[in-house]
Amino acid sequence: MLTNLTIALDMMGGDYGPRSSIPAAIAAVLKHPHLTLILCGNQQVIEQALIKAKMLDHPQLIIKHCKEVVTNSCDPASALRNKKQSSMRIALDLVKSGEAQACVSSGNTGALFFMAHYVLKMLPGIKRPALISAVPTEKKQPVYLLDLGANVHCDPETLFQFGVMGSVVAGEALGIEKPRVCLLNIGSEEIKGHDGIKQAAKLMQQAPELNYQGFCEGSDMFSGKADVIVCEGFVGNVALKTCEGIAKLIMHKFSKALKKHFFYKVLAFLLRPVIKKLYRRVNPDQYNGASLVGLRGIVVKSHGNATKKAFLAAIDEAVQEVERRIPEKIQSVFLQTQTTNKHTPSLTPEE
Repeated sequence: MLTNLTIALDMMGGDYGPRSSIPAAIAAVLKHPHLTLILCGNQQVIEQALIKAKMLDHPQLIIKHCKEVVTNSCDPASALRNKKQSSMRIALDLVKSGEAQACVSSGNTGALFFMAHYVLKMLPGIKRPALISAVPTEKKQPVYLLDLGANVHCDPETLFQFGVMGSVVAGEALGIEKPRVCLLNIGSEEIKGHDGIKQAAKLMQQAPELNYQGFCEGSDMFSGKADVIVCEGFVGNVALKTCEGIAKLIMHKFSKALKKHFFYKVLAFLLRPVIKKLYRRVNPDQYNGASLVGLRGIVVKSHGNATKKAFLAAIDEAVQEVERRIPEKIQSVFLQTQTTNKHTPSLTPEE
C-alpha cells in the first residue's frame, strides 16, 4: 500500500454533481487515511458543502477552483477545444503534471474520452483506450468486460490489445496469473461471426501471454465461463445497458407484485435476509467505475447518475489501480506480447 496517494475528482460532472461527489469524497478520506483528494470544481459550491459537513479544514481535502463545467449535452470535440478551465479538464491536467495519480469523473463520457486521450496520450504501441468494468456473475468473482463504449468499431488488432489489457486488469484484481479471455460473438462455434472477430481470435490464439478460451455468447456473460470478455464498444455498451434494464425490470415486477398479493408480502418478509444478500451482490453501485485503460495515466469513469455510494466505489477503484500500478503493468505485458507475437502491431511510441 502506498503511504501517500493523491486523486483528482471532477466534482461537477454527472447528473447530481456535488450532491453525490462531495459526500463520496468525505467518505473516501475517512476510509483511506493515506488518500488526498483534489476537489476540482466551483470553489464556492464545494466550500459551502464542506462547511455544512464540518469538513472544510480537513487536511486530506484540497479545493481546486474551476471556472467551467462540461455538461452532459456538451459536444465532446467542442468540450476539448473550449472547456480548458473545466473541472474535468483540470482534473486530467493534474494527472498529467504528476500532482495527482488518478482522475475520477462522472461527467460526459465522450468528452472524458476525448480529453483523456488528448491530455494523457496512449501508452507506447497501444492503439486505442478501452472502457473496462467488472460485471457480477454466478460465481463469487466478477467478469471484466471491455470495451463498454469508448470505441464503436474495432479492428482485429485493437480487439487483441483489449484482450491483453483486460487480462492485466482482471489478473491484478482477481489475483489470477492467467485470466481466461473470451471474445463476445453471436455463437461459440469458430465459424460464427464476421471476418474481423475471426481474425482477432487468431491473434489471441497465437499469443502465449493470453489464456484465450474462444468465443462466448451473450448468455455466457454471467456464467463465470470467462474472467475477461472482449468486444467492440457498440456491442459492449448495448449489452451492459440491456443487463441493467433487465435488472430494473425484474425489481419493478417484483415490487409491483408485492403491492398486490398478500402471499408475496409474507414470502418477501421471510426471504428478506436472502434478498438483501443477493441485492448487495448484484447492486450496480458496488461495480461502479469503468476504467479507461491504455492511457499513460489512470482515469475512472463513474456512472452519470452515480449516488454517493456509487461515486465512492469509483474512487475506491482508482485507489486500487494506483496501488496496483495498472498502466505500468499493462505496458510491461504488452511489450512481452510484442516480442513474442509477430502478428501484432509494432511499437510506435506516441508523439
